[in-house]
Amino acid sequence: MAAPYSQDLRERVASSIASGRSARATAAVFSISESTAIRWAQRVRAEGHAKARPMGGDRRSRLTRHRQEVLTLIAEHPDITLAEFRSTLCEKHGITVGTSTVCRFFANHKITLKKKACTPPNSSARMSLTDGMTSSESSLLLIRSG
Repeated sequence: MAAPYSQDLRERVASSIASGRSARATAAVFSISESTAIRWAQRVRAEGHAKARPMGGDRRSRLTRHRQEVLTLIAEHPDITLAEFRSTLCEKHGITVGTSTVCRFFANHKITLKKKACTPPNSSARMSLTDGMTSSESSLLLIRSG
């Protein structure tokens, strides 16, 4: 991740612009982008400084305060997908979050959702297409496919 420019550089750019040089000319002198120099000049005019703002976003989960609703929903629908869970949470409780937020919440609380098997196990299921057919039925199948 990129680090912010040094405070020293910010102050030199701000003083250069304050002395009357344009933001574009100052950007060329200090080898920074024009948009950066313009933003710093705007911040100096608006806030009186060009200090770096904090980096990174809010890392707190939006679902922590709704923990009980989430656990209730899991108990009601143990075989639900993340996308279905997200949409149900929005419809029933008005909580709008992303699928990755739901996934992170589950991981942080060590909640695992195991899906039911959609196919029966091999030992009790039909092994081939012709199992359970008479010989005349299976010969018809072979003739049609051949």
